Amino acid sequence: MFFSFPIKAFATGTAFLLICATTWAGSATDLIKNGDALDVTLQANAALSFYLAAERLEPENAHLLVCIARQYRHLMVDATTREEKVKLGGIALEYARRAETLAPNTCETQLGLAVAYGKMLPFQGLKQQTETARSIKEAAETAIKLDPQNDLAWHVLGRWHMVLASVTGIKRTIANLFFGELPAASNEDAVNCFQRAIELNPTRLMHYIELGQTYAQMGRTAEARRMITKGLAMPDVEKDDPEVKRAGRETLGKLQ
Repeated sequence: MFFSFPIKAFATGTAFLLICATTWAGSATDLIKNGDALDVTLQANAALSFYLAAERLEPENAHLLVCIARQYRHLMVDATTREEKVKLGGIALEYARRAETLAPNTCETQLGLAVAYGKMLPFQGLKQQTETARSIKEAAETAIKLDPQNDLAWHVLGRWHMVLASVTGIKRTIANLFFGELPAASNEDAVNCFQRAIELNPTRLMHYIELGQTYAQMGRTAEARRMITKGLAMPDVEKDDPEVKRAGRETLGKLQ
């Protein structure tokens, strides 16, 4: 369903928010609250206007930096060119690194770092991918140690195992030979992580679809079809949900 209000009115409203956020002499707490309200509705540009204004007041607020990184990742999803995606992803990663440096012992900053690294992975060469893979695993495992009840941390680790388990043949040989051995990964570990994520939060469609993707990778067709179909039936809530569903439909179409 499309919204019925004019695009011009939306643009005007967004511009007004930008002006307010940059000129309003409110506290960082108030600015962050306004940013949070917009973050929930996936209005990344408008949320950023408040978060960036708050950053000028509290540049070492690790939670705030995590929020800013998330908005740049959301903008990365909407970007239409590789160049834009790489630029926005790089900014997100820089904010995530700053947050982790300031507060390394929180699940939030470690998880934000792992996700930021993961978003950049498809745009990297093999050498950098090998290094990034190690960083993702380290951050995801640290996040789980800090908060074993965080379903997203389990999801990220599960996806890491799923992706790394699919790297075989000459690509893995080259990586091991020239860039250091890739960390061990398995589809079985991916399944365990996704199942744990579902136990902790059964409302995220990505858990089911990624579990289904893993089953498909293992040749467990019936289970793959069941999990992917279940995820596809759930409503879009998060920024990545449409893309996760697209990948799920693609896999579903290939299952025999």
